[in-house]
Amino acid sequence: MQDTTQAPGTRRTARAATEKTRPIVDKAHEQALQHYQSAVQLMQEGKFEKARAAFEKLIPHAPPELLERSKVYLAACERNAKRSELAFSTLGEQYDYAISLLNTGDYEDARDQLEGILKKDAKADFAHYGLAVLDSMTGQAEECLEHLIAAIELNPQNRIQARSDSDFQDMADDPRFTELLYPETS
Repeated sequence: MQDTTQAPGTRRTARAATEKTRPIVDKAHEQALQHYQSAVQLMQEGKFEKARAAFEKLIPHAPPELLERSKVYLAACERNAKRSELAFSTLGEQYDYAISLLNTGDYEDARDQLEGILKKDAKADFAHYGLAVLDSMTGQAEECLEHLIAAIELNPQNRIQARSDSDFQDMADDPRFTELLYPETS
């Protein structure tokens, strides 16, 4: 009769090895699920370009149960992105749209639009001014000052406008802001 017992610890070693690899698989699956949920949320918010990019990033590594749904959502994002592409006749129209986004609290898309204007025309003082306002509203003092300096250098009238613009109220206590708006008192 043969001895069928295993050496002590053999089975535990195999189980321990399995347990060590399981969290990695679970962690990768969990991350894929989080990416999927983020992409779906972007899609639901109407941010089809960003959702499309998220699904494209997810698909090569998606677990089987998310793969087909991700492909369907990707196709839907591509269709909607084409439909929702904005076409502006002028940079002024794009600026007006960016300000409407800013006023509704959609800061990320407002920033995208304002930066898009600067990519088309780096000397668009109004886009620098809009970014300064946005940076002030979002608590980014350094960036606010950089954009406001650029706006004033490109168009000195922006200094006068900024003096009475309530959107800069968060910057009022910053001495650099005061020096920029009232250089004659320095």
